[in-house]
Amino acid sequence: MLTPKQYELLMFIHERLKESGVPPSFDEMKDALDLRSKSGIHRLITALEERGFIRRLPNRARALEVIKLPESVSPGLASSGRGRGFQPSVIEGSLGRAPAAAKAGGDGDARTVTIPVMGRIAAGTPIEAIQHRTHSVPVPADLLGAGEHYALEVRGDSMIEAGILDGDTVVIRRADTANSGDIIVALVDEEEATLKRLRRKGASIALEAANPAYETRIFGPDRVRIQGRLVGLFRSY
Repeated sequence: MLTPKQYELLMFIHERLKESGVPPSFDEMKDALDLRSKSGIHRLITALEERGFIRRLPNRARALEVIKLPESVSPGLASSGRGRGFQPSVIEGSLGRAPAAAKAGGDGDARTVTIPVMGRIAAGTPIEAIQHRTHSVPVPADLLGAGEHYALEVRGDSMIEAGILDGDTVVIRRADTANSGDIIVALVDEEEATLKRLRRKGASIALEAANPAYETRIFGPDRVRIQGRLVGLFRSY
């Protein structure tokens, strides 16, 4: 039996994982639940973990995985909308090349789609703009949804509190617009690419890190071009 606040936090984490593939930060959880301090979030997360609803992922800063939802949650809320039930958007294992185009596996294997890896992206100080295609990776079709997608290899640690680590491969849906709070690929001054959370401050655009060691960078709207939105990531161990 969950308290109202425990339930509210669990569903907030669940919905954010479905939308963006990464868990919310402690500040976002605090604001969403209208709490005064992050200590209250720590207590709620501990309670949810003790009750078997979430799991803290080892060696990742504040990264969480939803294991189950309350029985009172309807199947429509618990699923991703494609009838497969909730699946974490972090896909663990080795990345390899895949046959061109989509494929359907036998004996109930999940369908996969091959997407191009377009070089490296900085989760830190912006680096040289996105490079040419280097290779391809197979991605579960359920992770993608509609639209065109590509992947980038992450370098840097500025997004660790969003669960994005150096060496991860992020899956990006091509887009030239995004909502405030989305994690995006931003092209700065047509020459530097970076992975950051988008914040709009009046007419200006802020690129916000998820690591207190990095400052938020603010630009005029003509200096930043959105290249896509984060939808998931791969991690190899």
